Formats: sequence, C-alpha cells, structure tokens
Amino acid sequence: MPSKNRLKTNSENSYYHVYNRGVEKRAIFQDRQDYNVFLKYLGEYLLPKNEIKLMDLLSDPNTHYSDKDRLLKLIRLNNFSEKIDMLSYCLMPNHFHFFIKQISLGSMHKFMQSIGTRYTMYFNRKYKRVGFLYQDIYKAAEVKTDEQFVYLSKYIHKQAIPFQPSSYKEYIGELHSEWVKPGEVLSYFPKTNSFLAYQSFVEKEDVGPIEQVLIE
Repeated sequence: MPSKNRLKTNSENSYYHVYNRGVEKRAIFQDRQDYNVFLKYLGEYLLPKNEIKLMDLLSDPNTHYSDKDRLLKLIRLNNFSEKIDMLSYCLMPNHFHFFIKQISLGSMHKFMQSIGTRYTMYFNRKYKRVGFLYQDIYKAAEVKTDEQFVYLSKYIHKQAIPFQPSSYKEYIGELHSEWVKPGEVLSYFPKTNSFLAYQSFVEKEDVGPIEQVLIE
C-alpha cells in the first residue's frame, strides 16, 4: 500500500499541503546559508522571469563571463510564476512545509521535482556527499474545506515561530516578498487590520480541524 498522501489528486486551481523530510530524518538545512539558498531558489522559480532583460545582459559585452554563465542558467531555469502560488511555508532543520495553490495541471509535481533536484545538488556538493537527500517523494494532501484552508497556515507558522524561516512575517506585515501570496488567507480576517487579527489567531493555542492535511 502506498503511504498516506503519496498518491496525489491533480487538479487545476486546487490547494495543497506539501511536505518532505530528510532521509532517515537527518537535517537538510545545516546552517543559515542552506536556508538562504533554498529560499533563493524558491524565489527564482516563483517570481516572473524577465527573459528580455536577461538576454540583454547576456549579450552586453561589459557583462563578465562568470555572470554570463549565471545568466544562462537563469534563462534555462523552469519558471512557475503563473503555475504555482506559494501561500505559506516554513523550513525546519530536517523538513519543510509548503501551502501552495496549483494553478495549472501537473505544475506541482514539476515544481517540487525542480526545487528538490536543484537543492540536493547544492547540498551534496557543499557537504561532499552523494545519494538521496529526502526520505521519499514529497507528500501532498489536498485542502478541501475553508476551515482547513485557514488553519493550515496557522499550523505551518506556529512550527516556525520564532526562529525558523517562514512566511509568518509576510502575514503580520513585517516583510513583503513578491513570491509569497498571503492575500487569500488574510481575506478571511477583518480588513480593518488583517495583520493584527491574523497574529492573534496564530497565537491562540487551538489548531483547528486540519487533521487531514497534517504531516505524520
């Protein structure tokens, strides 16, 4: 029998709790640089790619050859800015959680494959190791109710407070990253001060009806 949440529904404009952990529950982030590299990769995949600007820089005779190599890689890089929305995330030492919206059919798998492969290559190169970094293929559970939709971001953010990298600061108005999309969740809170209302919501001890979308 396949493990829970390994077989995924695959629908357009659907919401998912996506997660994975290191092989044998080992750390996949060992220092601050690892977290920053992973976040940088997320931004490169999820932000719109300005190919015209990249091509102009590539053809500019003043661009250093080492920068041209980086530009070529960015041009060839998969882009999911119109296919995946990142609603919330947190990165823990040996696992991560994403709350995503799959806009186009099949894009979730391609996105997870891209970020997983690229980060594994970075990690193995840095730590002089070979082999798989993750315990298994990522898990994904579809978010099916409004209650799950609202409480999932709370579950994700409460794990990360106060020290782990997460999208929580985006939700309380302390940070703005274009590739994080808190608007849909915050629309459930009072518009007069949705940031403060969301912060109060997260600080409450209840975790709500989200059992079907939680990591095991």
